[in-house]
Amino acid sequence: MEPVVHPFSALFEQLGLPAAEADIRAFIERHRPLPGGTRVQDAPFWSPAQSKALRDMLAQDADWAEVVDQLNLALH
Repeated sequence: MEPVVHPFSALFEQLGLPAAEADIRAFIERHRPLPGGTRVQDAPFWSPAQSKALRDMLAQDADWAEVVDQLNLALH
């Protein structure tokens, strides 16, 4: 079975954020750069529910972890 690769837009939808390409670019530009020691799930701009969702994705779901890691890189 091949691993599932989720696009950024699906991650943003899961987080309840606008998911159009322009919205994603604007979000990243608005919130970057995160300080070097800040984990993406601990960034101050997430709601508690979004932060928990990111933690869960990283801890429990390898399919989502890859795209969360990509978001982490984009924000740093």
